[in-house]
Amino acid sequence: MKKLLLTVSCVTAVCRLNAQQAVPLSDYRFAESRLIYNTEPLVDNNTIAPEWLEDGRCWYRVLTARGSEFILVDPAKATRTAAFDQEKLAASLSKATGTSYKSYALPFHYFRFTDGNKGIAFDIAGEEWTCSLQSYQCQKAGQRSVTTNARDSRNEVISPDGRLAAFIKDHNLWVRELPNGPERALTTDGVKDFGYATDNAGWRSSEKPVLRWSHDSRKIATFKQDQRNVSDMYLVTTNIGKPTLKAWKYPLAGDAAIAMIHRVIIDVSQAKVIPLQVPADPHRGTLSDDISSSGTFDDVDWSDDNTELAFVSTSRNHKEEKLRIADATTGAVREVFEEKVATQYESGQDAINWHYLKKSNEIIWYSERDDWGHLYLYNAATGALKNQITKGKWLVTSVEKVDEQGRVIFFNACGLDARNPYFSHFCKINFDGSGFADLTPEQGNHKLAFSPDGQYFIDRYSQPDIPPVTVLRNLQGKPLVSLEKTDISRLKAIGWKAPMPFSVKAHDGKTDIYGLLFTPTHLDSKKKYPVIDYIYPGPQGGGVRDWSFLSARVDHQALAELGFVVMVLEGTSNPLRSKSYHDMNYGNMAENTLPDQITGIRQLAARYAYIDTSRVGIWGHSGGGFATAAAMFRYPDFFKVGIAESGNHENRSYEDDWGERYNGLTSESDYARQANALYAGNLKGKLLLAHGMMDDNVPPYNTFLVVDALTKANKDYDLIIFPQARHGFAADGPYMMRRRWDYFVRHLLHKEPPKEYQLVNKPDPRY
Repeated sequence: MKKLLLTVSCVTAVCRLNAQQAVPLSDYRFAESRLIYNTEPLVDNNTIAPEWLEDGRCWYRVLTARGSEFILVDPAKATRTAAFDQEKLAASLSKATGTSYKSYALPFHYFRFTDGNKGIAFDIAGEEWTCSLQSYQCQKAGQRSVTTNARDSRNEVISPDGRLAAFIKDHNLWVRELPNGPERALTTDGVKDFGYATDNAGWRSSEKPVLRWSHDSRKIATFKQDQRNVSDMYLVTTNIGKPTLKAWKYPLAGDAAIAMIHRVIIDVSQAKVIPLQVPADPHRGTLSDDISSSGTFDDVDWSDDNTELAFVSTSRNHKEEKLRIADATTGAVREVFEEKVATQYESGQDAINWHYLKKSNEIIWYSERDDWGHLYLYNAATGALKNQITKGKWLVTSVEKVDEQGRVIFFNACGLDARNPYFSHFCKINFDGSGFADLTPEQGNHKLAFSPDGQYFIDRYSQPDIPPVTVLRNLQGKPLVSLEKTDISRLKAIGWKAPMPFSVKAHDGKTDIYGLLFTPTHLDSKKKYPVIDYIYPGPQGGGVRDWSFLSARVDHQALAELGFVVMVLEGTSNPLRSKSYHDMNYGNMAENTLPDQITGIRQLAARYAYIDTSRVGIWGHSGGGFATAAAMFRYPDFFKVGIAESGNHENRSYEDDWGERYNGLTSESDYARQANALYAGNLKGKLLLAHGMMDDNVPPYNTFLVVDALTKANKDYDLIIFPQARHGFAADGPYMMRRRWDYFVRHLLHKEPPKEYQLVNKPDPRY
């Protein structure tokens, strides 16, 4: 009997302990309140998307505390007014339709001015309506017109004059007259895997042609892409009955054959193909791992008179760039100059920054030869350097406008702001390097939207912990109109707190690195909190990504509310700093900024006593998934819990250009020693792997190689598979987020989460 009573007492005690360790449902609900679909509806007067009119004015729709408002801006008069009387329109529209509409919840987001700006037209449920802005009488104009041509316009490129649309058909390039005119072939010799303007190399693919129209719409610059010997990648569907095999051209790092482009110019009226007289180039660009990152054919620039085409040929390993100019009539090519680098060349950060100026016979060129991304002026006839344009320990990220006549360049730059080197500012400088000016001197990250004529721009500037101010400026930076000041009072009323910007030293003990820290709303500084490190090592991007104000960043604050401190740190080898900074991990991508993450956490723990370095978790997606598994295998005594989503754990099983750009060719770098599977036997903590079976970016075999290695090493691990998901998980994303919360709660807090909590996305009622 005594043994029985003792057993019952022990069971009761365990039950009580488990009950104490259970996380209340209310904690998850509170955490969910910090996700963007719950925070953004509480932010007023925030983002705007201007619609510019032919007369130079613009209008935009902004969400305010009372709903949505339509604003009209006149830059010439420096005025900001209501686009129309929303109360009158709502009353008239309610009467005309028999449906009650509120003034600041009108049933449309877009309108256009009609009748010499005396009226507006808009769509409601597929029907067009018009309203006089004098009488405010509304009437139905009829069924909204729908083109009878079934072609998907997203897969066409429209000519500058708006008369023709170019598209791919049967591996050849065609054009059709707009809106619904006849179509004709421009090429006839395209075949499978050797077709014209194809956008299907590696993980980036579409049916849209890759090309660049000449300014006069008479010529097209494009290529014939040879993939006949390129290896295939395979995915298999999950469905009832026999699966479908998905196969496409996907060259891997180290493959003997990659996609090659044979450059051509096409005379549209004659349907004449003019091959450029140069060898085929590797499918490479100066900015990214594609040749159509900007939505058009990258690294080509038509001369103003359309007689010449300047272009850059990039070597397979991105270490050699050749600036060339082709005669658009004969296809003859002359080489102007070349640049060779020890690691990898980039022509900018946010845009390709080289320009051909035929009138002055000059080239504006981007280079990091002095360790910073700057502009240089070259003689286009001789290839001689004339002068360096920009200088200093900062970098140009994107050239926005070149005034060839005034010899002025307008550009965005990072590294000028004392608080944070990642803050972007808009600047100007003369061709000879004189006249530098910061046109947006206010502290913060500046995001711009230009008028079509380039004479005005809307400037929205903010910081991670300071909400935006939006102003209209002229091209000289003069503020003309204050447009919006973002109001977060309703957001703050629910206890919302901004992330804390911070700076620590990198693993070298000298370099300043920057990040954001997320802590619980009700932080108890006397308690100890586990740390979760969100990681994205790049090197083409970073974990913070956007240094502007955001009401939510992924689920960082949500996780913090569950009892964690969440850190996001931009480590060495992330972009937007010096060349030497960006190249710190070159040739050893497995470093993954991890030494910086570890030293950063330790420095923050010395600064804030509530950080517990004995309980450190880490998670990331894609490159962050690669870094997470590497952290768990290479630093098993520091990182205790990891979640690796969609990781490229073996870069010999990933597309060729990304690895070969940032890691070098397989002959130049030891890819095998960088693979995560090699170190899987070192795992000590809890690791959750996740992957989508239809991931055509990072094929799921990357994760399966790690699974196989863990199994053979007799290591415990957890695995989530999404049979229908691609790289970003899409519809399965909320499930993955909830499982992520559960995993950290169980294994870092050592508590039991609510069973199968359901995340529910709530749309902003103002939309």
